[in-house]
Amino acid sequence: MSEKKIKVCLVGSSGGHLDHLYLLKPFWQDKERFWATFDKEDARSLLVGEKMYPVYYPSNRSIKALIINTHRAIKILRKERPDLIISAGAAPAVPFFFIGKMLKSKLIFIETFDRINEASLTGKMCYKMADVFIVQWEDMKKIYPKAVYLGSIF
Repeated sequence: MSEKKIKVCLVGSSGGHLDHLYLLKPFWQDKERFWATFDKEDARSLLVGEKMYPVYYPSNRSIKALIINTHRAIKILRKERPDLIISAGAAPAVPFFFIGKMLKSKLIFIETFDRINEASLTGKMCYKMADVFIVQWEDMKKIYPKAVYLGSIF
């Protein structure tokens, strides 16, 4: 019996959020995948040879960016139909999770390493949508009781 190869969407801001996702390379390197991130130099240089869709920025706490990125999420996710969406934040995760949930993708959110005892805004927004919510500090389970503590991905 052949195992279905899953398609993965990795979505997040460039910088540290993107670095978190890139560190998951042992998981995603043998899977069909695409990235949704800011079209900035750090992302372009890190993702050379990868399929990348640009998302709108600056996006933090911006209604304009949320609307634009929701439109982009609809277009990208309807075209690509990923089985799994993974994000470590920030703002672009929200519309991709929302649309992904409607399209029946599985959702994994990873609260970033620097969140030791306080939730991120994106984490708060994605917590209830996520099929799996991962924290990197055990104390964060007090904030996200249903989270899975896996330790640091660094």
